[in-house]
Amino acid sequence: MRAMVVTEFGGPENLVEREVDRPEPGLNEVLVRVHAAGVNPVDWKTRASGGLIEWGEVPAVGWDVSGTVEAVGGGVTVFRPGDEVYGMPLFPRQAGGYAEYVVAPARHLAPKPASLSHVEAAALPLAALTAWQALVDTADVRPGERVLVHAAAGGVGHLAVQIAKARGAYVIGTAGAAKHELLRALGADEVVDYRATAFEEAVADVDVVLDGVGGDTTRRSLKVLRPGGRLITLPGPDALPADAGEVRADWMLVEPDHLGLREIAALVEAGSLKPLVDTVLPLEQAAKAHEIGEPGRTTGKIVLTVVPTAGTTGTAAG
Repeated sequence: MRAMVVTEFGGPENLVEREVDRPEPGLNEVLVRVHAAGVNPVDWKTRASGGLIEWGEVPAVGWDVSGTVEAVGGGVTVFRPGDEVYGMPLFPRQAGGYAEYVVAPARHLAPKPASLSHVEAAALPLAALTAWQALVDTADVRPGERVLVHAAAGGVGHLAVQIAKARGAYVIGTAGAAKHELLRALGADEVVDYRATAFEEAVADVDVVLDGVGGDTTRRSLKVLRPGGRLITLPGPDALPADAGEVRADWMLVEPDHLGLREIAALVEAGSLKPLVDTVLPLEQAAKAHEIGEPGRTTGKIVLTVVPTAGTTGTAAG
C-alpha cells in the first residue's frame, strides 16, 4: 500500500511516499481503508524531531482518519466490514494515518457522522477530542460560565468555541481581527484581537481558559481567572506555575476516546458543531500540507485525500 513516511527527522522534504506492507488486524482491531487523513500540528512537530511518539522501524505520521472498515479481527463486535468510521487511533503511539490503510483498536474509532463527508470527518478527531476532553471531561463547563479560548480560529480553537457554546457558556475568543466575523458566526460572544490588545486587559472574571498557545500566554491567562477558575493548557506543562493559587491549572494530552467521538458526532448531527476545512490536498502532497500548516496561519484544518471522492480534491477555504 502507499504510505507517507519520514526518511529522517527534519523538514517537510523528509516526508515521502513509499510502498509498505498492508497491516493486518489482530484481536480487537479493525483494518480501515482510509478515505481522508487530517493534518495536525503534532504531525509536523513529530516529523521535525520525533516528539512524544514511540517510533517503529519505518516512521510514519498521522492520526486523524476517516474511512471504511475493510476487515475486523477476532473479538470485534462493534463494527462490520463496510462500516464508515472516523477516529484517532493509538495516539500518542505511532498509527501511520497518512496511508491507504491503517489498523486500529476498534474502540479508538466511532461511526462517522452521517452528515459529513470523509474529508470533513477526518478534520475532527484529534482537534475535537482535545476540545471535548479539555472543556467537558477536565473543566466540566457549565451553562452561563465564561470560557476564554485562545487561538480560537485554529484547528482546536474553532471546535472549542462551538463545544463551549453548545454547553451553554459565554464564549470569548482571541484571534486576529480578520477572523472575528467567522468566530462570531461560530458562536463566540466576544472576540479579542490579541495583536492590538493585551487580552488580560480586555477580559476578566473568566471561569475556564483553554490555552492552545503556551508560554507567556499561559502565565498571563492566570490573571483573567476568577477564584476557583480552571486553566487547561495544551502545548506542554513548562509554563504552568508551581503554585496557581486559587485556580486550578492543568496540562492535558488528548487520548483516543470512543465515547467522546460518539458525543462529538451527536453534536454534529444536531447542527451544533461543524469542522472548518482550510485546505484539501492529495496524500502524495503531505509535505506541502506541512509547509502550509506549520506557520500557524490556517483557519480550521488541513486534510489529505487518500481515496478520491466527489468534491474532495483541490483547495477549499472553509
